[in-house]
Amino acid sequence: MAQALELPLVGGGGEPVDLRRTLNSHGFVDLPPMQLAEDGRSLDLTLVAARAVRTLRIGSGRDGHAAITVLGPAVSSAVGGALLASVRHVLRLDEDLSRFYELATGDPDLAWVGEGAGRMVQSPTVFEDVVKTICTTNCTWSATVRMVRALVEHLGAATPRTPGGLPAHAFPTPRAMAEAGEAFYRDTARAGYRGAYLIALSQAVAGGELDLEELRDPAMYDAEVERRLLALPGVGPYAAAHIMMTIGRYHRLILDSWTRPTYAKLVGRKAVKDAAIQRRFRRFGPYAGLAFWLFLTRDWVS
Repeated sequence: MAQALELPLVGGGGEPVDLRRTLNSHGFVDLPPMQLAEDGRSLDLTLVAARAVRTLRIGSGRDGHAAITVLGPAVSSAVGGALLASVRHVLRLDEDLSRFYELATGDPDLAWVGEGAGRMVQSPTVFEDVVKTICTTNCTWSATVRMVRALVEHLGAATPRTPGGLPAHAFPTPRAMAEAGEAFYRDTARAGYRGAYLIALSQAVAGGELDLEELRDPAMYDAEVERRLLALPGVGPYAAAHIMMTIGRYHRLILDSWTRPTYAKLVGRKAVKDAAIQRRFRRFGPYAGLAFWLFLTRDWVS
């Protein structure tokens, strides 16, 4: 059984939205509870909305719209509305990128983004993006997948069972992660030193001592957001820049073991100093990190 919903693909400033580019915007779309289709044209996402746990399939619909398929039992209009609001948030449809497109128009390497690229998929919560980013630090991508999969499958709320199918799971709540215990992070998630960070973070959020969701507040300056992120357990300069990108704050460039050599290769150099990379994208101001990321990932979608 499936239920069909839809959303218009228009940005917050009336700009176009390239759905496929959005769905392929960064690697977190391959981490549970998200799953990008092999052809990159649809994204499955399991989340909680209005206290209902459902898996959604996001893909192209009629012209100018995204088709949202609710898998499993039918939902009420109230739950359907909450699910659509969550998808709008995940696809960042309310964000206004029109100023960024104006800046990109004058750059021969980035003029193409004005057709609707640049919208970064974000998790339903900042907490989820922070946890996933901590799970990327100092390890291989396969280790990141293992850790996040363990968190979701063992601690996340499950969808209703369907005939012949196994339930999917949403990302766990801070309380579920806080109560999991050290043995879970050591033996099941095999998170290594990150386990202590994840427990401390989850306990602070679950206990009300830390509100990560307020970091999305547009009234908060980027410098303050960065300061608060760097104060979190397990978050250093790389992780802070990555989290800021996922929550729509783009002034920092993500400079790491993949982005540096990829940039050098694209410009035909063996290596490029960080300062030179930063100068290249300085003209984009608050969008410098987004411009850098799109420069690196243009070939992700043909």
